[in-house]
Amino acid sequence: MGLTKFDRIDLSILVALQRDGRMTNAQLADLVGLSPSPCLLRVKRLQEAGYIEGYSARLDLAQLGGTVTLFVEVTLSSHRRDTFDRFETAMRDIPEVMECHLISGGYDYLVRMTVARLSDFQRIIEALLELDVGIGKYFSYVVMKTPVRRSEFPLRHLFNDPD
Repeated sequence: MGLTKFDRIDLSILVALQRDGRMTNAQLADLVGLSPSPCLLRVKRLQEAGYIEGYSARLDLAQLGGTVTLFVEVTLSSHRRDTFDRFETAMRDIPEVMECHLISGGYDYLVRMTVARLSDFQRIIEALLELDVGIGKYFSYVVMKTPVRRSEFPLRHLFNDPD
């Protein structure tokens, strides 16, 4: 379901809400140059059209305690549809899996996981191999540092803001 008309104000609303999803409708309306009522209608329309999936808080895991982030390259043992389905279902059932991407190139999936300790990652991988969810081989990479981390999409660059 898409919008019949998507303009620079809609784009401005999305940019602003990405930056601060907790701002009031009055603040948002002022920021994008609308009165509150039409602004709220646009936000609801963007939500109903599926452009806004939800709202959440960005957490600082370092403040909460130590964690380990890993990227895992996975090559499946077979390239049959049921193997892809079995693997993807398994990934959805693991809370530590933060992202799972089917990709082109030298392997099939790139998975980002966050675990409390490396032994948790090892336990998860061993369980997946035991369950035979289709993993042929995997390579894991422990994140040592994250010098760039963005949660906002560069919407104005991606969609050529008509301003």
